Amino acid sequence: MDEQALLGLNPNADADFRQRALAYFEQLKISQDAWQVCAEALAQSIYSDDHIKFFCFQVLEHQIKFKYSELTEVQQQLIRETLITWLQAQMLNPQPEKTFIRNKAAQVFALLFVTEYLTKWPKFFFDILSVVDLNPRGVDMYLRILMAVDAELVDRDVVHTSEASYYFAKHLNTLLKDTMREQCIPSLVESWYQILQNYQYNNSELTCQCLEVVGAYVSWIDLSLIANERFINMLLGHMSVEVLREEACDCLFEIVNKGMDPIDKTKLVESLCQVLQSAGLFSIDQEDDVDFLARFSKLVNGMGQALIASWTKLIKNGDMKSAQDTLQAIEAKVALMLQLLIHEDDDISSNIIGFCYDYLHILKQLSALSDQQKANVEAIMLAVMKKLTYDEEYNFENEGEDEAMFVEYRKQLKLLLDRLAQVSPELLLASVRRVFNTTLQNWQTTRFMEVEVAIRLLYMLAEALPVSHGAHFSGDVTKATALQDMMRTLVTSGVSAYQHTSVTLEFFETVVRYEKFFAVEPQHIPTVLMAFLDHRGLRHASPKVRSRTAYLFSRFVKSLNKQMNPFIEDVLNRIQDLLELSPPENGYQALLSSDDQLFIYETAGVLIVNSEYSAERKQVLMRNLLTPLMEKFKVLLEKLMMAQDEERQMALADCLNHAVGFASRTSKAFSNKQTVKQCGCSEVYLDCLQTFLPALSCPLQKEVLRSGVRTFLHRMIICLEEEVLPFIPSASEHMLKDCEAKDLQEFIPLINQITAKFKTQVSPFLQQMFMPLLRAIFEVLLLPAEENDQSAALEKQMLRRSYFAFLQTVTGSGMSEVIANQGAENVERVLFTVIQGAVDYPDPIAQKTCFIILSKLVELWGGKDGPVGFADFVYKHIVPACFLAPLKQTFDLADAQTVLALSECAVTLKTIHLKRGPECIQYLQQEYLPSLQVAPEIIQEFCQALQQPDAKVFKNYLKVFFQRAKP
Repeated sequence: MDEQALLGLNPNADADFRQRALAYFEQLKISQDAWQVCAEALAQSIYSDDHIKFFCFQVLEHQIKFKYSELTEVQQQLIRETLITWLQAQMLNPQPEKTFIRNKAAQVFALLFVTEYLTKWPKFFFDILSVVDLNPRGVDMYLRILMAVDAELVDRDVVHTSEASYYFAKHLNTLLKDTMREQCIPSLVESWYQILQNYQYNNSELTCQCLEVVGAYVSWIDLSLIANERFINMLLGHMSVEVLREEACDCLFEIVNKGMDPIDKTKLVESLCQVLQSAGLFSIDQEDDVDFLARFSKLVNGMGQALIASWTKLIKNGDMKSAQDTLQAIEAKVALMLQLLIHEDDDISSNIIGFCYDYLHILKQLSALSDQQKANVEAIMLAVMKKLTYDEEYNFENEGEDEAMFVEYRKQLKLLLDRLAQVSPELLLASVRRVFNTTLQNWQTTRFMEVEVAIRLLYMLAEALPVSHGAHFSGDVTKATALQDMMRTLVTSGVSAYQHTSVTLEFFETVVRYEKFFAVEPQHIPTVLMAFLDHRGLRHASPKVRSRTAYLFSRFVKSLNKQMNPFIEDVLNRIQDLLELSPPENGYQALLSSDDQLFIYETAGVLIVNSEYSAERKQVLMRNLLTPLMEKFKVLLEKLMMAQDEERQMALADCLNHAVGFASRTSKAFSNKQTVKQCGCSEVYLDCLQTFLPALSCPLQKEVLRSGVRTFLHRMIICLEEEVLPFIPSASEHMLKDCEAKDLQEFIPLINQITAKFKTQVSPFLQQMFMPLLRAIFEVLLLPAEENDQSAALEKQMLRRSYFAFLQTVTGSGMSEVIANQGAENVERVLFTVIQGAVDYPDPIAQKTCFIILSKLVELWGGKDGPVGFADFVYKHIVPACFLAPLKQTFDLADAQTVLALSECAVTLKTIHLKRGPECIQYLQQEYLPSLQVAPEIIQEFCQALQQPDAKVFKNYLKVFFQRAKP
């Protein structure tokens, strides 16, 4: 071997050596006999370097995986002998191999097993067992090989290149497992028993490995081989041995998890429980080893869910006596379940939630609950309330992995709470009310986590006791009164002043969730508004609270609508400083980020638009809101034009963009009922347009500025309607200057919006800018790009799609004259790009659009009075496109998008037949289809399908036609 190249295998080698080693590996993979050199190196222990040994196994692995069938019988025998020789050496070596080498060797053994067991090596396991006997190092390798074999046979994570290879692998795996079950599983099970018996007291590592193997195999072998007295007793014995009990727990879990007859499953679980209980494992001590308890909790969860699954099957089968027995067995586990659910370690608690959830599901199905069951429901409820509470260690300012896990755990508890509400809504409401009132009476002296959870429970009731459209304060009187009382307490108790972010946020979240409360008791609105506006909300010390409050405030104001009338001007005055555009000067710390300010601007807009003021007053208020933005914009744009430093330019451009974004966001307040015109605000927004449009001609930071102004134009087309039209031509002209693929791709939706909205009103403008736009698009599409530049290729693909979407909008808006008036040469060029898009580019989304355009053009121009030469174009180009596109290898009929493209292709052919009549059928029968060597009977069949009045019949036929036609 190339010793120099092998030096690069060391992780500490420099980059050049590593590169050389990689190249050498690739070279050996394609070499005919390199694997023999590696086999010899392994069999004779030539190398002591671990990385070289690993490398040799990788070469062998590649040979077995991809080139095994190319080897002769003798060579295949050599690989088998190499592995067995290597295995024998393991028991004699002074030191065991590193774990990563043993694992790789096990993978190679497993690959060889999958390849040879059914044909050449039926004694695979017996040969390995005869070599290893009970030698600890041999047993270690044997167990690793078993795990690797199970991974090959059972693991669903194995990636398969195609559906066919997946089904082949699945079939092979089934065959291998069936053969193993017949020929060797009883012997393997016996070997496991011997290993466990031999090593359980003197080698915990091997014992745990063996337990892991049993747990892995139990899912697909005959359960009676394991679930018998001698095995179960041994496993239960391991439950009392500290170093073994975690693996023993997992092994028992797999046994319990195995599918079996419901009565047998109940018996098995019950016998296990009796022994575990008598061993004292059912009394949980908070001080116990949490790692073990997490596994034990998983086991109890498995047992509980197994019993519940049995109960469900027995009920279904009508065996009420056995179902009742099983239910009693389930009830007997509830006390243990509760101990685990309430455990202070969240992993232990989380592992039992499945059992808890399913138990509540059973109770929900029972017609009446016993006193004990009611007590269980209450105990679960109290446990959930306790476990929802944050602990002291939770880091609110810098949330990491532990915090994320608690948030997920809380979501699981929420599901339990929802399920509790289904079992006993009255009990849940009463319990929450009790906890809430007790806590809020003394919130000043109560720890933050208890105050937070009390408010959180009120918040969660909204989803646990659902109503339509948030109508919590009408309907059921008991519930409405309870919620109203709690909400009144929440807003009058002063708890919004609690000095902890979690409580503050929970207060605002709850107030917004129950906004309908303020329709019932509007006298509390000023109190809550003040909380939003002062140091408790938008001016809180924590940026996280300020940010969330900005969003919640916007929702609150929107939901109250007319009830905000008395407070509008006061609120607008109080938020004045929050609306200031933060200057791009270093060191300036604004209270709110620009994203948060968007919500404040939207809120201001909503307050003005929804007010009961006259149109004149609304205009004054809107002008007061937007004039500072316009003035600041002009100043900043001048500064940008003069800025030299790129960083400064970027900061100014961002600031300009924010100004446009804020103005844009205020327009969200308008609606069909309250249009810009009706509110007298058109003039203000037209002034904004005139202020912002000059930014389009700024040569610096074009992408940022154009993007902002483009978004504003989109909004103004909706809000100002035709009043915006005079601004469109010059804006378009500026946006088409020096543009790149992305600019065009984002500009086209603006033109599409104008075209679809104003149709013939913008026809002169479209005719004028049609070819300049197309020339800009073609210029970008024809730019040469690097062969491997994926992002450039994707940008071009997206631009092509946008271009076709533009043509679709023009033709679909009844404005085909825009294309027709471009002169014959240009019209032809456009039409050919559509044919090219339908046939040549393997992009089903673009192909679908192209066929929509073609069928629309045929509908408009394909009749007898269509443009001169178009009928010729139909037969020479459009008809062939309908066949050439689906016949391409890249046109994948198994892909959903491609099927949609084919559907539009069918519509195109139907439209041609509709417009051209028998002439079309004659052309297909006598000229076009014979030129494709289609058999006469198929031509007949095709033409009959095309003439069917039901378009769906032809669509279905066309798919079958091309499936048959493709090789």
